[in-house]
Amino acid sequence: MTATQSPDTPANPSSAPSRALSFDRAAAQYAAARPGYPDALLDAVEDIAGRPLRGARTLDVGAGTGISTRRLHERGARVVAVEPGPGMATELRRGLPDVPLVRGDGNRLPFASASADLITYAQSWHWTDPARSAAEVRRVLRPGGTLALWWNVADHTVPWVGDQDARLRRFFRVEARADDRSAHGSAVRDRDLPPDLAFTHRGIPWTRRVPLATHLDNLGSHSAFLTIDDDAARRFLDEERARLLAEFPDGTVEEAYVVELQAAVR
Repeated sequence: MTATQSPDTPANPSSAPSRALSFDRAAAQYAAARPGYPDALLDAVEDIAGRPLRGARTLDVGAGTGISTRRLHERGARVVAVEPGPGMATELRRGLPDVPLVRGDGNRLPFASASADLITYAQSWHWTDPARSAAEVRRVLRPGGTLALWWNVADHTVPWVGDQDARLRRFFRVEARADDRSAHGSAVRDRDLPPDLAFTHRGIPWTRRVPLATHLDNLGSHSAFLTIDDDAARRFLDEERARLLAEFPDGTVEEAYVVELQAAVR
């Protein structure tokens, strides 16, 4: 994990496919505990795209359990969810039965050329092969359409969040890298973005207050925990519960995030 990585981000690109599908075993937990996205994010997407989301033919790629799909649908986008994992897709279907769902991934989009006004990747671009996904974006996105990538990044400028990040680094034996960014830098390296698009970056800070149990379930739903020994994961989360109860004695945690948005108009 870098300063802008979550425990989901694969340190080794070759591990991405198997780690991406690890979410299937915790799909219900993921849906219940993962943070959503603030209205300001969708406002920023509309601002960069130069058009409202309402009526936009939208593909939400790597949709997971539909957290971002729901927000896009609520804004009036004509959204189709694209998700490779059967467990995640089942959870999405349960929560959003009226939203079209297609099984697939960003490396091979099962859609006609120039058919989308907006393609979104919420927490999911880093699970793809960037070169293959970029080629598919160029094919499927209509001229004048928008590609929007975003991530909820824990805001490590908040002291308790930074302390927790240090404990996660030690637990997973991950060192800081030379290309680490601050919590308000980009969540994806420039070399992993389609090179022929001019991206606009926005960092959107926000917080949510949740029960401690939800915060721990959020942590435990990340792929780094889902792909290690269950007992080891449980021990870390039990220790984290005790530490955070000292920080938040009423049992309510205020999580702090910066949504890192990278968006470009074709």
